[in-house]
Amino acid sequence: MAKDEAQLKVDKNLEKIKNRLLVFSGKGGVGKSTVAANLSLAFARKGLKVGLLDVDIHGPNLAKMLGVEDKKLDVSADGIRAVDVNNNLKLVSMSFLLQDPNIPVIWRGPMKMKAIEQFLGEVMWGELDWLIIDSPPGTGDEPLSVAQLIPATGAVVVTTPQEVSLMDSRKAIQFGWKLGLKIFGIIENMSGMVCPHCGKKIDIFKEGGGEKAAKEMQVPFLGRIPLDPQIVTLGDEGKSFIEALPEASASKAFMKVAEKILESA
Repeated sequence: MAKDEAQLKVDKNLEKIKNRLLVFSGKGGVGKSTVAANLSLAFARKGLKVGLLDVDIHGPNLAKMLGVEDKKLDVSADGIRAVDVNNNLKLVSMSFLLQDPNIPVIWRGPMKMKAIEQFLGEVMWGELDWLIIDSPPGTGDEPLSVAQLIPATGAVVVTTPQEVSLMDSRKAIQFGWKLGLKIFGIIENMSGMVCPHCGKKIDIFKEGGGEKAAKEMQVPFLGRIPLDPQIVTLGDEGKSFIEALPEASASKAFMKVAEKILESA
């Protein structure tokens, strides 16, 4: 299929999707997939119809985190049907197509581009308020493909407070600007932890770096997500953190970030 035909197919298929949001980062290890999953769940909790697309071809983790790793995509002549996570959230991930989750996907750029085109052009997303796209870290093939295939896409950049991560987040913002993405803002993840024993706040990775980078780059600062061991535990168990522990500080922080994005959409 020629590139222009593929783009037309993507455009037609995404006509029913009101908003598109790319979640990405300048480096790995910042908890980007955790942020993408919980933002999607936060939107869904508000009654919005949400699609979550995992375009991390080499390391798709969202199906595991959302408790649907045993599901498969329904593929027919009409198209591809996404996996329902709950009544308001559906997911498409490369992990649904793997026969063995332990076998690596060894693909070059063109094959990854084709897979992303198919996810965007052949999945029957239906009427959605938001399509949230979880991209692998960096400024390479996958986020570039999404930005080129979906016009008028918004983006959030996930960082942790330490300087080495902030350096890469600045590059990610520059990348977004060059591709015409609307930068909704920066999210500072792993921003401190409240000790479960003494109640004292511990700044494991410092604090405030994300807000500083947002001011320097003149983009909104969306908020801080504190470390919570239960995010890891529940994610490994395939359970929703913000639904299991809605009163936790991190859950409230995710909801506030979601509200800021919705307000500026």
